[in-house]
Amino acid sequence: MYNLTHISEFYLLGLSDDIELQPRLFGLFLSMYLITVVGNLLIILAVTSDPHLHTPMYFFLFNLSLADVGFTSTTVPKMLVDIRTHSRAISYAGCLTQMSIFLIFGCMDVLLLTAMAYDCFVAICHPMNYPLMLNPCLCVFLILLSFVTSTLEGQLHVWMVLQMTDFKQLEIPSFFCDPSQVLDLSCEHTFRSNLFKYIMGTIYGFLPFLGILFSYYKIISSVLRMSSSSGKYKAFFTCGSHLSVVCLFFGTALGVYFESAVSHSPKGSSVFSAMYTVVTPLLNPFIYSLRNRNLKSALIRLYKPGADTSR
Repeated sequence: MYNLTHISEFYLLGLSDDIELQPRLFGLFLSMYLITVVGNLLIILAVTSDPHLHTPMYFFLFNLSLADVGFTSTTVPKMLVDIRTHSRAISYAGCLTQMSIFLIFGCMDVLLLTAMAYDCFVAICHPMNYPLMLNPCLCVFLILLSFVTSTLEGQLHVWMVLQMTDFKQLEIPSFFCDPSQVLDLSCEHTFRSNLFKYIMGTIYGFLPFLGILFSYYKIISSVLRMSSSSGKYKAFFTCGSHLSVVCLFFGTALGVYFESAVSHSPKGSSVFSAMYTVVTPLLNPFIYSLRNRNLKSALIRLYKPGADTSR
C-alpha cells in the first residue's frame, strides 16, 4: 500500500516488456501518429478553404478532426518519449493532467459523433427543414456544449482521484494514464469508484450511443419508405462515412470494456486501448476522404488549385 504523501509519480507499463520490440513499436506508433496528424490537418484545411464545405456536416467534421488530433496527441508523444528514454515514470500531476485532457478530447469525440448522427437524421428525415433545424447558432451551441460537458467529465475524474489517499500499487497497466485503471489503484472507496465509473460511462457513453442508435433507427425507417433507388443511394452516401466511424470507435471502446471485464488481462486491454486512441483517429480521415466525394474533391483542389473535380 502506498500513501498519497509518499507518492510523486506513477509507472506506465506500456504495451510490451520485450526490449527488442521497443524500436519496432517506436517506428510503428511514430508513423501512425504523423499520418493521423497530417490526415486530420488536411481535412481541417479542406473544410476551411472550400466554401462548398461550409455546412453543418463539415463543421462537425472539422471539430471532430481537431478533437482527434488532441486525442491522440495526449497519449502517443509521451509513449514515444518513454520508449526512447527507457523511462516509464510519469509524475502525479502529469498523470492527472494527461487523464483530464484525454477525457476532454475522448468525450468530445463521442458527443460530436452524436451531433453528426443528428445531422444525418435531419438531412434525410427532414430535408426541407434542414437549414432551420441545424442553423449556425445551434451548431456552435452544440460544439460549446460538447466542450463544456467534456471538461466537466475530465474535472470530475480528477476530483475522484484526488480523493484517493492510499494506492494498491503505482504501476498502471497501460501506455497512458487510463482513467478507469487509475481509479482501480485505490485501496479504499472501491464501491464508490466503481459506481462513479458506471455513472460516467452511462452519461457520457451509453446515452450518446442510444441517441445515435435512435437517429439511425429513424433514418433506416425513412430510407425503407423511399421508392427510388437513387434516393436510397444518396442517403447511404450521406451517412455511410459517419456510420463506419461510429462502428469503429464504439466497437473498439466496447472491446476494452469486455476485455477488462472478462479476461482481466492488462496487455489485452492495452491493445484495445491503442485501437481506439490511436487507430481510430488514424482511420477517420481515410474513411471520410475516400467515401465522401465532396471532401475528396476539396482535397484535390487543395493539392491542385484550379483542378477540374466535376467528373
